[in-house]
Amino acid sequence: MMGRKQSYIKMNETDVAYIAGLFDGEGSVYYKKLKQTRHNRPGKPVHNVWSIRMEIAMTEYSVLVWLTEVLGCGKLNPRKVKPGFKKQWRWRCSHRDAYKVAKILWPFAQVKQHKIEQIIDHYEPEFKDENVVSLEAYRNE
Repeated sequence: MMGRKQSYIKMNETDVAYIAGLFDGEGSVYYKKLKQTRHNRPGKPVHNVWSIRMEIAMTEYSVLVWLTEVLGCGKLNPRKVKPGFKKQWRWRCSHRDAYKVAKILWPFAQVKQHKIEQIIDHYEPEFKDENVVSLEAYRNE
């Protein structure tokens, strides 16, 4: 995983580190291939689809509003809670937005780093064929 480039979004390094810590503690990463049935088509064909999302759920609304503004993506929605519990909010992003956030958080993540790397690798696959010579490696020889 060496050589990852920083994201193109310009943010304060302290903010990125805070978001990564917040995400490690309160967040979740979902990266899974699922079978999806299309009920509106004849024969109900089954398709393999990727479910890729990142989310943080917490009771402090102002932090999630700030997070949404700083990252520039994601949706903020209230969560259903049982009576007697504090109201919770969930920030969620998926697919390409999750990729963008994963690129930002990768250098600072600890607990969720492996899952974040899975999202990055999904959108930046490394071609590993020994018969193919890297043009850059060839030039450096």
